[in-house]
Amino acid sequence: MIRRGLTISIVLTISAAAAPVLAQTPEADIATAHAAFDRGDYATALRLFRPLAEGGNPYAQLDLGIMYEIGHGVPQDYAQAASWYRKAADQGVAQAQTHLGYLCESGHGVPQDYAQAAGWYRKAADQGDATAQLDLGVMYADGRGVPQDYAQAVSSFRKAADQGDADAQAYLGMMYTIGHGVPQDYAQAASWFRKAADQGDATAQLDLGVMYEIGHGVPQDYAQAAGWYRKAADQGNAAAQSNLGSLYESGKGVPQDYAQAAGWYRRAADQGNAAAQAELGVMYADGHGVPQDYAQAASWLLKAADQGNAAAQANLGVLYESGKGVPQDYAQAHMWYSLAAARGNVDATTRRDVLAAKMTPAQLAEAQRLAREWKPQ
Repeated sequence: MIRRGLTISIVLTISAAAAPVLAQTPEADIATAHAAFDRGDYATALRLFRPLAEGGNPYAQLDLGIMYEIGHGVPQDYAQAASWYRKAADQGVAQAQTHLGYLCESGHGVPQDYAQAAGWYRKAADQGDATAQLDLGVMYADGRGVPQDYAQAVSSFRKAADQGDADAQAYLGMMYTIGHGVPQDYAQAASWFRKAADQGDATAQLDLGVMYEIGHGVPQDYAQAAGWYRKAADQGNAAAQSNLGSLYESGKGVPQDYAQAAGWYRRAADQGNAAAQAELGVMYADGHGVPQDYAQAASWLLKAADQGNAAAQANLGVLYESGKGVPQDYAQAHMWYSLAAARGNVDATTRRDVLAAKMTPAQLAEAQRLAREWKPQ
């Protein structure tokens, strides 16, 4: 589901010759209402939109729906928003059809109904509405409201991407990356990611950084990777912050700097990024970029381990086995090793089997029970 900030919808171009009579036309009232809305005078905007909407003007109906959806000038009321959007949508206003599709998809103000959402998105998409084309593409990619069809998703994304929609460009890049609906083509993926990244799309900046880091579709270039990660990281993208931390830790594309690495890991970790939490835990255990602190290491590793991060689970097992930062507890260590081993961590498998030889039958039984009962947080 793609949702951007809502703004009042129609910008009117008014000729100088028509100026003397505009005050008497619905178009002039809508233009005046837009100006009031833009300066935050929602009461005036509402006073002008409502009679026009009640008189059947579809653009005023759309704008009144937006005011109800975002709660400007009126109490937020999704049901009222849906009602006004439907009136405008039934008159063929594409943006109203898109907004109504979103409410049907999210279940705001109307019963959640993916088929209805897809139907409204399609009506708007057929009129060239880029947001609807994007949203319809997502429905096809996810198989919600329509049969899953990656080729249809790509077609819809491309229509929006060709209009310059950054989200659609990023989605199209992802489809080329994974080969869904199109042959896998990293060069095409990088090209579309770049179009979106150049518009400031943080996810596309992250994805383009990954392409440069691993050399898919572009020559491998760690400095370029770091540059794109930084753009996304500065916008708060947690995955980009974590990846940038990794480059600082390894000294790839940037001078090696453990303090910078720990700082970027922390930003991502504070947002709940499991990979960053796992790496920050290791930084504390090793004393790289931060003072060595096994209790802090255990705390960060636990956050990541609780999300199912195998490396964190294995490292947390090491701390429990050695009693660093946590009380020594072979059952807990064995449990974390087992969970990491189940996710393919080879080192954890070896450590678990070595530890098992030191444990009593009661400890082994407890560890196995803990592993069976563990659930991701």
